[in-house]
Amino acid sequence: MPEAPYLPHPADARTYRYDAVDRAFLTQRISEFRDQVARRLAGELTEDEFKPLRLMNGLYLQLHAYMLRVAIPYGILNSTQLRQLAYIARRWDRGWGHFTTRQNIQFNWTQLVDTPEMLEALAAVDMHAIQTSGNCIRNTTTDEFAGASPDEVADPRVYAEILRQWSSLHPEFTWLPRKFKIAVRAATEDRIASRTHDVAVQVGQNAMGEIGFAIHVGGGMGRTPILAQPLFDFVPEADFLRTMEAILRVYNALGQRENIYRARIKILVRDLGRDGFRALVDAELARMPAEPYRLAPEIVQAIRAHFAPPPFAPAGGAVAALERALAADADFAAWAQHNTRPHRQPGHVSAVVSLKPVGGIPGDASAAEMEAVADLAQRYSFGELRVSHTQNLVLPHVRQDELHALWLGLRAAGLATANFGQGTDIIACPGLDYCALANARSIPISQQISHKVDALDRAHALGELQIKISGCINACGHHHVAHIGILGVDKHGLEAYQITLGGAPGNDAAIGELVGPSFSYAAVAGAVETILRTYVARRSAGERFIDTYRRLGLAPFKEALYATA
Repeated sequence: MPEAPYLPHPADARTYRYDAVDRAFLTQRISEFRDQVARRLAGELTEDEFKPLRLMNGLYLQLHAYMLRVAIPYGILNSTQLRQLAYIARRWDRGWGHFTTRQNIQFNWTQLVDTPEMLEALAAVDMHAIQTSGNCIRNTTTDEFAGASPDEVADPRVYAEILRQWSSLHPEFTWLPRKFKIAVRAATEDRIASRTHDVAVQVGQNAMGEIGFAIHVGGGMGRTPILAQPLFDFVPEADFLRTMEAILRVYNALGQRENIYRARIKILVRDLGRDGFRALVDAELARMPAEPYRLAPEIVQAIRAHFAPPPFAPAGGAVAALERALAADADFAAWAQHNTRPHRQPGHVSAVVSLKPVGGIPGDASAAEMEAVADLAQRYSFGELRVSHTQNLVLPHVRQDELHALWLGLRAAGLATANFGQGTDIIACPGLDYCALANARSIPISQQISHKVDALDRAHALGELQIKISGCINACGHHHVAHIGILGVDKHGLEAYQITLGGAPGNDAAIGELVGPSFSYAAVAGAVETILRTYVARRSAGERFIDTYRRLGLAPFKEALYATA
């Protein structure tokens, strides 16, 4: 078994730590999978027989090779774990990893014979690939600024971890009608596209200051994009798992297994109506005794202890030091403006490490880049990192007087792109370059658009802009909720791209509107440029793209796109 190339650092204890039971289970699971792989390689198992076994361990068969998807629960990593991911990328892949919109990482050039060793290397730093595939409850996602953001009522990581423990290897929910996705937030701003999920949980408080949960159900993208609808306004903390269990039981019993396109909970909620679905959940709750499912305060507190704030030192003159650095360095000031967010601790910020250099592959990071970020997190962020659903990394706890030094380190590693939330911060799935399900390429389209947007932004300051690209109808690139969404389709054997406008993932969530006929591979980047030039010509002072679109509607953009058709 390969050893971890780095010893754990004391700061790494602020992510959830496995115990002896967790580690013993992983050892047993890897041993079983090693035997299954050996049987497949020996021809004792056919691919069809092997498929359900490999999917239970996060292993997909893509166009060119196997792909291993590694679980990063609710996007939380420590420096040791990121270094180990770099080690895996260098030793068993081609030196790269791809961070996904579910806050996980994928290795796209995995050799089947190597997978048991890769899983052992993950287990050495308390990681695995279980439930990253298959019709089960997938990785619960949450806010990349969780535990640091000033607009939170509680730390959502606590409840995401509780859901992880409840859902892992759940005996009833291992074989659901379809994959199932849950998002948890506790901030006033929805930064996680929560309503695109099967279940969206918002942590809140009632008038007495007690913690509870607003729950939405029936969201999802893909062939039938639907935003989740409100089901419960306030579920007390003690009843949280009981309520989640009841929702999953109803879906598991009634989800349409016979039709993959109608198997998601969004179709069940749509067909029954929200009130009809709620009645079934209430009936299930009435049959379930409360006490066995009660989420006890001592359990919550024990989980919360894993996410205690780091040992912040008094900030002193951190604010003044930052102001001097901003005044002295315009490039640093531009990066700080776009790539930092406020922190609940005085004298600190959260810093976003963009994985979207202009012309780069969204979400890709080399082994050297991962190691560089791990080192910088160790030095400037208590060894803590986050993976965002936008395919970027975050250092959540950076002192303001050390921000310039962090930026210099990022710049030296080629990771100081100042574009978080801007037009070149494109979300894109791997598309037809890797994925066996894709109809069209996403990566080269994102690269072409990135160059065009960068040139326009330099000339016209485009401001906040969300462009998202999916290579097929499964919508892994979240194109339905993009300001400018792009979907790759097969049109008579050729790649073509449909464009939607006006989508949004946050508090003002909306599904984008199709502009009209699709564009060819050669024309789609130019079409995006036309859309943005129309925006620049028609916007009011200080108006974002989404605001201009909502004021004017689709007509002027459609007219510009098809004027010469």
